[in-house]
Amino acid sequence: MPEFPIRKIVVTIEEIFHEGGPAPETPRRRAAAMALVKNPFAERYVEELQGAMDDLKPLGLMLTDRLIEALGGDMGPIDGYGKGAIVGTAGELEHGALWHVPGGYAMRERLGEAKAIVPSAKKVGAFGSRLDVPLGHINAAYVRSHFDAMEVGIADGPRPDEILFCLAMTCGPRIHARMGGLAAEDVKGEDGLR
Repeated sequence: MPEFPIRKIVVTIEEIFHEGGPAPETPRRRAAAMALVKNPFAERYVEELQGAMDDLKPLGLMLTDRLIEALGGDMGPIDGYGKGAIVGTAGELEHGALWHVPGGYAMRERLGEAKAIVPSAKKVGAFGSRLDVPLGHINAAYVRSHFDAMEVGIADGPRPDEILFCLAMTCGPRIHARMGGLAAEDVKGEDGLR
């Protein structure tokens, strides 16, 4: 069982009051929880990686809980999510893919078995790299008002032998969203699409 010792956790919250137009009644909130962890696979090729996803499940749950707390502790307003990873330069892109199950399923579990796929991005990056984490509605991928991204990163990471794992959540659509498509209030939540 590989270990992923945590060096640092960062939680960041944004409140968006307007985008140049009228201020909404309630600001939109976005939050990201990030962990810099040691990459046990750095500097070497390992054929079997899938088992390590189980080792990351507690981290997924911890970051999810911190996000929910940062957004006020009430899961009701949370209606968007996404995840991402930046692998340090001594690792490979596939090490970032370890986050698919532990990151995505942790958020879905805590948010009441959300239906939509959790949008994801990953890359290999040097110290101080940034990543645009894609965001989408938690129950219906076709809700255009929730298509967004949140730029994340930690100034002192990832080191070459680290991975930055990130989860992000949102409360509300983009400010001034007006591109049509399926409205959030019309979501059926049956298939993760509509």
